[in-house]
Amino acid sequence: MRRGRGALAAVLAVALAGCGPAGKIFDEPAGGESREQGKSAAEALKDLEKLPVKGRGPKTGFDRDEFGPAWADVDRNGCDTRNDILKRDLKDETFRKGTNDCIVLTGILEDPYGGKTIEFERGERTSMEVQIDHVVALSDAWQKGARQLGAAERRELANDPLNLLAVDGPLNNQKSDADAATWLPPRRAYRCPYVSRQISVKLKYELWVTAAEKAAMERVLKSC
Repeated sequence: MRRGRGALAAVLAVALAGCGPAGKIFDEPAGGESREQGKSAAEALKDLEKLPVKGRGPKTGFDRDEFGPAWADVDRNGCDTRNDILKRDLKDETFRKGTNDCIVLTGILEDPYGGKTIEFERGERTSMEVQIDHVVALSDAWQKGARQLGAAERRELANDPLNLLAVDGPLNNQKSDADAATWLPPRRAYRCPYVSRQISVKLKYELWVTAAEKAAMERVLKSC
């Protein structure tokens, strides 16, 4: 199974994205600096053709615990995955003292899904205004091949920065475990990189797509 672990540092630099000239897909890290993701829409379409097309499998047996402890410190940097992604995707962050800049207390998110600017503040009533989305939802992954992966591979999928984005909490709740056939970011400028990222994740973990999902992905990428 292909993994590309050496690309972790590059993936961690990714925050927001949009479509550029000639169908190129661009990443826009917090702070405004644009960075090309390295794949055009045409290349993403070619990757889509590599994914098997099958029916959705049963949700039977799905549980978040099947993907390991939530937000495990898989890269062993001393910070849990949620805080790693907050640190990557927010700007102007502040941190709890004595945590080696691990616990994010405040920051500003330019939400990729809706385009809102959200002021994040850690707290019981405020933390969920910014959530970490699994771009390929774990339930969707389970129904499209992840139930056949080993425990370590599912844990990697759940904590892979490629599959994680800090986003507007209510929009993440709205998405739930939908695939591209039933939910796309309301911010149209982010649909191309969103779909391209889903394809990359599914290709990396050898998951499949449904016919309706593939058709939706093709429509998005052909509009880039």
